[in-house]
Amino acid sequence: MPQVTWKGVITFGLVSVPVQLYAATEEHSGPTLHQTHAKDGSRIRLKRFCEAEGVEVPYGEVVRGYEAPDGRRVVLEESDLAELPLPSKKIIDVLAFVPADSIDPMMLARAYYVSTADKAPAKPYVLLRDALLESGQIAVTKVTMRTRESLAVLRVRGDALVLQTCLWPDEVRSAEGCAPDESVAVRPQELRMARSLMDTLSEDFDLSALHDEYQQALEQLIEAKLSGVETPHGEEPAATAGAEVIDLMAVLRSSVKAAKEVHGRGAAPAEAAPEGAAGTGAATTTTAKSAAKPAGKGGVKKGPAKKGATKAAASAGAEAPAKKATARRAAPRRAS
Repeated sequence: MPQVTWKGVITFGLVSVPVQLYAATEEHSGPTLHQTHAKDGSRIRLKRFCEAEGVEVPYGEVVRGYEAPDGRRVVLEESDLAELPLPSKKIIDVLAFVPADSIDPMMLARAYYVSTADKAPAKPYVLLRDALLESGQIAVTKVTMRTRESLAVLRVRGDALVLQTCLWPDEVRSAEGCAPDESVAVRPQELRMARSLMDTLSEDFDLSALHDEYQQALEQLIEAKLSGVETPHGEEPAATAGAEVIDLMAVLRSSVKAAKEVHGRGAAPAEAAPEGAAGTGAATTTTAKSAAKPAGKGGVKKGPAKKGATKAAASAGAEAPAKKATARRAAPRRAS
């Protein structure tokens, strides 16, 4: 079990739940990189100096302070901070119960597992957990940790309660100006193809199998440097299209095809755009012509069908009748 981060009480109404918090997550630190002198590779260390005395100050003599805009300074001792009149200092005060989707995920920050305190009764904990689980709600709370008061939510994960600190609403910046200004019309064919790509990429997806590839590559680079061997080099990233005008449908078709090949399902089915649809360009015409070729190469006799196809190639307006004629000729042979 990790080290206890905080001890206090959850209160909702007159119900009190003595609890303690444990960090629920840990970030991969990877190899620790130091500031180093490029000339000889020696370490560069930072030291704390007193401006007035010009001497190095031990860490034990360092406290927090504040300098006002007019130059006045105050020193804040740990005792000053400990005596701040905050009701949420040792209490996780439940303010309200709200639907789980009413909190913007942008506000969520650090997560902590909530455990019952030593020798505390388990029933109040279980009561709060089961009430949250049955209602599908989360509890909005306030808590003070490390001299900072935070908004937080209580929710259920498995059999445990989780406290997740949040940003205050005014700490989340507006997204104004981030979305494209111009009005863009997305055609139904493009949307269907995009959904097909989404479904294909999501097949057999296992989130738990993902890992930090940068940390792994960094460790390999350091090991190669220590061993005096050639350092590994990754492939150059493909150039992005940028502002270049592209055939979106063609790109989507290629993406779906590649994704299905990776998942072992073969090529994606062709999706023809309606005649006269804007934005398909030459790629749509080429696809339509290519699709007509297998019909001429099938079980159809050479001769009349071939002549009809030749006329269709000479005149774009006759392409549709030629296809119908080919289909009529092919039908009796397929039936025999």
